[in-house]
Amino acid sequence: MSGILIKNVNILTMNEEKTIIPKGVVAISGNIILEVGDSTLEEKYKDFITIDGEDGILMPGMVNCHTHAAMVPFRSLADDCGDRLRKYLFPLEQKLVDRELVAIGAKYALCEMLLGGVTTFCDMYYFEDEVAKVSKKMGVRAVLGETVVNFPAPDSKKPYGGLCYGEEFIKSWMGDDLITPAIAPHAPYSNDEISLKKAHKLSKKYNIPMIMHVAEMDFEYLYYKEQYSLSPVKYLNSLGILDENFIGAHMILLDEGDLDILQSNGVGVSHNMGANSKGAKGVAPVLEMYKRGMKIGLGTDGPMSGNTLDIITQMALVGKVHKLYNKDRTILPAHEIVEMATIGGARALNLGEKIGSIEVGKKADLVLIETTSVNMQPIYDYYSTIVYSANPSNVHTVIVDGKILVRDKQLIGIDFLNVKKELLNLRDKVETIAKEM
Repeated sequence: MSGILIKNVNILTMNEEKTIIPKGVVAISGNIILEVGDSTLEEKYKDFITIDGEDGILMPGMVNCHTHAAMVPFRSLADDCGDRLRKYLFPLEQKLVDRELVAIGAKYALCEMLLGGVTTFCDMYYFEDEVAKVSKKMGVRAVLGETVVNFPAPDSKKPYGGLCYGEEFIKSWMGDDLITPAIAPHAPYSNDEISLKKAHKLSKKYNIPMIMHVAEMDFEYLYYKEQYSLSPVKYLNSLGILDENFIGAHMILLDEGDLDILQSNGVGVSHNMGANSKGAKGVAPVLEMYKRGMKIGLGTDGPMSGNTLDIITQMALVGKVHKLYNKDRTILPAHEIVEMATIGGARALNLGEKIGSIEVGKKADLVLIETTSVNMQPIYDYYSTIVYSANPSNVHTVIVDGKILVRDKQLIGIDFLNVKKELLNLRDKVETIAKEM
């Protein structure tokens, strides 16, 4: 029997007890975690390929619960533009987004996520089959949703064409070991009641996730209050589409009644602090969600909204902004934030039985954080070090599904310079169209 042995690491298991194993060892066979323990395991698996963690921190692979990966070509455009979504982004996408841009953008985005320790991501965009092909080839775990909107989209000439496109996409990728297909109505305000119910019907038919931006925009909240005397969450609940397969992104403008509905229906939540704060949208009631035991993970949103795709950056923002907003430095201790970044995100995507913690029988999705760099010492609390000291450059090794995809801070089997060249070849075209916006 052969496999991978990771030794001399401080293991944050993120299991139910949040067990920490100093100077620990993890044995991997195939794509499964075979054994977790102390240094006595080294002799047992001496024929395995050995990775010496050099007293680093081994943690579960991080989960990016909400993004639009292929938007990388638009990063740094219109960062300070008001009502950017409707006045800038939607028109820009209509003119520029095609299969080539999505494939190139996804490749670059996945390089960034891997180098930042993200092993699973949840995505919604157009031509999502291109994102699936790239993700599969690069070996990254993904939940991928085809976007549904009430206007002609880049991959559909008719409004709501994403429903038909999405069902074909779902059927093509059902049962894949890395890719979970999903359907993704963009938002309540960009879908009517019929399309939302049709999307939910697909979710039920194939038992797949349904992803949506919810309770994110002021105009969204005001519209449903004025038209229906309901919040966006209560409106969606009145349609009967909130359930355990529903993944809500942002979830900022919520009241106690909304939280009751989300909790009772087992809805997953992606907390996107970077994009929320940059867009001046508000602070989601994550403290209350956590106290209620809801399924909460962290997301970056698209690289045009949050400008980064790693979760380490999000963790520090989550801690600092919530402490500032609540004027209480004791809330959201670092271990709770790391929980959201790992097993919490896995639960939000309904993947908690497979990933999110370092336990025997789970998929081998692991990240080694080196502790030799100048910003990483001294260490008194591993969780605090990850949340407040670390940055993506401290990610040393990344394993997804038992395969080493990053080693010594370098991508394995991926020509990053070529990926970067492809991305930059799009720049002139994007800039020319962007100037017309």
